[in-house]
Amino acid sequence: MERFLSLLPNNGRILDIGCGNGMPIADYFIRQGFQVTGVDSSQPMIDRCLQRFPEQRWGVADMRTLALTDKFDGLIAWDSFFHLTREDQRQMFNIFRQHAQSKAALMFTSGTSNGEAIGTFEGEALYHSSLAPEEYQQLLQEQGFQVVSMVAEDPDCGGRTVWLAQLGE
Repeated sequence: MERFLSLLPNNGRILDIGCGNGMPIADYFIRQGFQVTGVDSSQPMIDRCLQRFPEQRWGVADMRTLALTDKFDGLIAWDSFFHLTREDQRQMFNIFRQHAQSKAALMFTSGTSNGEAIGTFEGEALYHSSLAPEEYQQLLQEQGFQVVSMVAEDPDCGGRTVWLAQLGE
């Protein structure tokens, strides 16, 4: 997270795509002095964000059709983006670009290789998919992002595969 924040201007604006209930990601950014706009497809999750962080902006939205008028200094899709189908993930890179200011940072989590899996969360089946790392890199480059780092199964991030990229000017 620190490396992501180091790419942002002080008090920059962050778009949290698939923000859930705002914990712990949005909470961390807010405590660091950043302005957060969060979107999630779940009204109950957004209601929790509104209760916890009423001074920030929250909205119910499907990330696949996100069309905000604002652009952001940072975009994050932490534990959210990989619940989309592989085709929907491919389309998301255009959505990322549409919402990114010049030099915006983008951080997202993915799987380690191309494929689909069904996991469980709180006893419920939960879909996951991922593209191959080479395809993520290509999609980022096509939208003007340069990969800053990609750490597969990062032990400092609970074994998540974490991508950090930055948009050129």
